[in-house]
Amino acid sequence: MTKYDAKANGVGCYHDWIDHKRSALLHERCTAAKRVVVIGNCELYEGDCLEVMKCLEPVDAVVTDPPYGVNFSCGWENKFRAVKINNDNDTLVRDLVIEWLGDRPSLMFGSWKTEKPKSTKMVLIWDKGTVGMGDLSLPWFPGTEEIYVIGNGWNGTRTRSVLSHYVRNEFHPTEKPVSLICELLTKCQKSWTILDPFMGSGTTGVACVKLGRRFIGIELDPDYFDIACERIRKAYDQPDMFVEQPEPAPIQEGFDYD
Repeated sequence: MTKYDAKANGVGCYHDWIDHKRSALLHERCTAAKRVVVIGNCELYEGDCLEVMKCLEPVDAVVTDPPYGVNFSCGWENKFRAVKINNDNDTLVRDLVIEWLGDRPSLMFGSWKTEKPKSTKMVLIWDKGTVGMGDLSLPWFPGTEEIYVIGNGWNGTRTRSVLSHYVRNEFHPTEKPVSLICELLTKCQKSWTILDPFMGSGTTGVACVKLGRRFIGIELDPDYFDIACERIRKAYDQPDMFVEQPEPAPIQEGFDYD
């Protein structure tokens, strides 16, 4: 039986209360969101990213997997709602998000069948270690996926890296490995705030927790929003001992003149 720790319980309750108050304040500022949940250094918004982003302050970088080109039903509807998205609308949303970002550093999964964003710096290739989605009428399946490095502001030591991470979808049909997102985030400065406007099941948020980055996530689907909240809470409950966590923000206190 675990011994009850009154001090730890009190501190936990205090942080929960602070998160609740922060959630309420952020919801007042962003009425476009149906729900706002604050967990540690993560701000999670349920709603349309194009509306929610109007309420946000500038972020430092974006790491995301836009849901364009998704129009399938693969058995996940037994556990969650089937993903059925209009390709043209989603392509438009993706392009509007890129326009909103301006020239901020971004990493976006997927492929551009037409013109790539003008601010594309390079394209990384992720070796999935397994077959991926593709045209079912063809005898071949793509085992790789493109990651577009977009915008200015990238710096740091140049390293040769092989992006090879095995896919194991547990929460979302197009879920990315946490280890892959962690590897990408190591190229983002520790002080940066990371945005994922298509949060899905919260993989980018989990990776940010593990690496001590501040995270803002937006998700339209309420079921996936709930899953993202749960995964990020669990990530905080099971911190990575080998990752340096951010220093707590300083607290201004009054002077004692007595």
